[in-house]
Amino acid sequence: MTSTELTTNTSLFIPSPASPYQGDIARYWDQEARPVNLRLGDVDGLYHHHYGLGDVDHDSLGNAGDSGYEKKLVAELHRLESAQTEVLLGQLGSPGRDDTLVDAGCGRGGSMVMAHQRFGCKVEGVTLSSKQADFANERAHQLGIDDHVRARVCNMLGTPFETGQAAASWNNESSMYVDLEDLFAEHSRVLKVGGRYVTITGCWNPRYGQPSKWVSQINAHFECNIHSRREYLRAMANNRLVPQTVIDLTPQTLPYWELRATSSLVTGIEEAFIESYKDGSFQYVLIAADRV
Repeated sequence: MTSTELTTNTSLFIPSPASPYQGDIARYWDQEARPVNLRLGDVDGLYHHHYGLGDVDHDSLGNAGDSGYEKKLVAELHRLESAQTEVLLGQLGSPGRDDTLVDAGCGRGGSMVMAHQRFGCKVEGVTLSSKQADFANERAHQLGIDDHVRARVCNMLGTPFETGQAAASWNNESSMYVDLEDLFAEHSRVLKVGGRYVTITGCWNPRYGQPSKWVSQINAHFECNIHSRREYLRAMANNRLVPQTVIDLTPQTLPYWELRATSSLVTGIEEAFIESYKDGSFQYVLIAADRV
């Protein structure tokens, strides 16, 4: 199957974005080509659109003055991003090979590929960006897994999946683009009873009082609307998703940001993440919930 054929197949499933804002987001990601996403993915062909977790392996980096240091730094950032996906997938339970998983906001498909490699099951992704969907589908084709891994261009608030079709679903840093009540209503519909939902997301800390100036900068940079941790838990409870695990991952993601701030891949938003994590106004949280 050629790349053109993949594009044609993808377009068969396109419903229009539900709002002018979502149209803006689709255009934003269609035009996005940040080196920090593409160069990291070039390390091993897994293209992520999220951040990293874990301690930096400084021994693997060597001396900052060495000619190969920057290449090693890029590889280390990518390793931490893939480690983040492993943490999310580890909360999905034990899907069987005949199960279907749903990645809401799949980006260029790195998490979908890793999920299929781990569980052997079918993985369906949705994104507003036709460019991202085409990229993800072409990559799945290159890997010979396009019969199990597919991205569709559609609104995550109104997916084409059957009610109760999915054994598990997730949002990996994509829930800040939608209303949480609408999002969790759709996940609740798609998931079978007993199915698992997982999100890893940045959220503002309600104990801080209001979104800080750093959170406002992050919102402006990504054209998103970061929710509070309290809003996540409330919207889940309203939509038959019962949290089983809530983990504050902030200490585990800070080393990633501090390393990224020293690289040639800086985007200008690194300071906002680092300072908001340090002052407690912003948190990096994992929530795993069961559909009841």
